[in-house]
Amino acid sequence: MNRFFSFLVCSFFGFFRIMLFFRFLPLCFFVCLFFTVHVYAKDIGIVGKTYPIAEPDALAEIEASAGKINMAKMVKKTRDKVRNFKPDNPVLLELAKQNRTFKVQMSYTLEFDIPDGKGGVLYPKGYSFNPLDYVTYPGVLVVIDGTVKEQVEWFKQSAYVNDIRVKLLITNGQYYDLAIELQRPVYFLTPEIAQAFNLQAVPCVIVQNGKFMEIFEKHSSMQQLMKEHLFLL
Repeated sequence: MNRFFSFLVCSFFGFFRIMLFFRFLPLCFFVCLFFTVHVYAKDIGIVGKTYPIAEPDALAEIEASAGKINMAKMVKKTRDKVRNFKPDNPVLLELAKQNRTFKVQMSYTLEFDIPDGKGGVLYPKGYSFNPLDYVTYPGVLVVIDGTVKEQVEWFKQSAYVNDIRVKLLITNGQYYDLAIELQRPVYFLTPEIAQAFNLQAVPCVIVQNGKFMEIFEKHSSMQQLMKEHLFLL
């Protein structure tokens, strides 16, 4: 009985406190709002010495600079730079003096450890492997000197020109003009490719032969090149 009476008394006072809270809640809200607006709306004037902003407006500077740019001239300059691009370290190979065929072993030796992701080493430094043991390169690389008209003409008359497997690399010349003339992509021979395949002369053709890459260097007259327009295909 006493517990029940205590429960009723506590419940009554709890309900009473809740009613008082909601009764005075609007009043508290307006009091807080009034004092908040009053404090932040008060003008306290200027304190200390002020100085005008010396820096020019950033947006105004951008607009002024943009107005000085000749877009047509800039686009033309960029286009000409792309079209006339030549590598800083071109690979210049001599003309083939004889017909020669040789194979290149493509084995690679790791210069660092390859971790296994579990705190161990999957392949240690010094491990050697031949990528051609695992993959096949179905393409054909043809390397010519883009400044030698006979080599360019030979490529144009060969079956290589329409073969999608073929990538044409040049040691010298204007790649953009040659690409327009041949209607196909043209790339510059890089030192890395030349070193990997031990290239020494042009024209040459590079294809995979089993676990090796085979290089065909050709030294022929123009007429002979036309007749033997394919070294391997």
